[in-house]
Amino acid sequence: MSTPYLSVIVPVYNVENYLAHCLDSILSQTFTDFEVLLIDDGSTDGSRAVCERYAAQDDRIRLFHKENGGLVSARQYGFPFAQGEYVTFVDSDDWIDPAMYQNLCGAAKKADADMVCCGCTAVTPEKNIERRDFCAPGIYDKEALETRVYPQMLYHGTFFHYGVSPQLWNKLFRRSLLEKHLFHVPLSAKLGEDALVSYICLLESDIVCFLEECYYFYRSNPSSITHHVEINKLQENHTLFDTFDRIMPHPFMERQLLYYYAYQSLLILPPVFREEQKAGKPFRKDFLAECSYPPIRRAFRAVRLRDITGFHNKAYAFCLRHKLYRLFQLFL
Repeated sequence: MSTPYLSVIVPVYNVENYLAHCLDSILSQTFTDFEVLLIDDGSTDGSRAVCERYAAQDDRIRLFHKENGGLVSARQYGFPFAQGEYVTFVDSDDWIDPAMYQNLCGAAKKADADMVCCGCTAVTPEKNIERRDFCAPGIYDKEALETRVYPQMLYHGTFFHYGVSPQLWNKLFRRSLLEKHLFHVPLSAKLGEDALVSYICLLESDIVCFLEECYYFYRSNPSSITHHVEINKLQENHTLFDTFDRIMPHPFMERQLLYYYAYQSLLILPPVFREEQKAGKPFRKDFLAECSYPPIRRAFRAVRLRDITGFHNKAYAFCLRHKLYRLFQLFL
């Protein structure tokens, strides 16, 4: 097999009911100059058998087995085996439009782009929701990126809308660019792990293409985060914020990061502490520790309450800013 233009990394873990649909959508691409790296992350269901069946049928597929380590681990494990000039990812319970790689790779070739981004569709039980980046479709050189994309790419002025989506799977990355930044994500990262890669890659790109079409389809469960609200979510937030602080000392990002920290905190802290309260566990010490944690303290000092949507979110933000434990309890 000759060296492919594109490497598609697919981490796999216990998705036997969805995996065939995912792989069929990749193998049905009108663009054919690609390889697929299936990373079986210690699956305990029938996913391994599905992987082996597809790998035996198509020589563009290479299959790797590893012990379970999570999404970040699987991506990092697979990357060194990628041979393509460009690299992308697909989550193994999602699927893609047949023309996705024809159009993204075509844009990359035409512009000699470092990254190519497209829209995506959230597939929910009730409806499908198309999501697009705020910037107009087109080719952006460094000057255009600095003036029209970077200032709003993480926070686009409404609490909370991304300017550019953080996901990796609706983007193509030049391999040499991704190699510099994929491995600074801690293996323990379980929140915001895509954002830790995509935004620093955007900042270091010289040419980026944005396509309007929504070629990627992902299964969305909006309540999934609040279904898993163990106290360790607080540490996962810290891992995310500490890593951002370390890798993003960039003037374009300071205000945007603070709004992102506030958003992420309001997404995680109330449900975590609500569960603690329901279980009759005192959480005053943890609440005050969160209020004093530097990224959260900086965020709620900087974010204007009038920018935050929703009465309860405003109340939580006020309590976190002023360390008002008793009042915070009342709003849970």
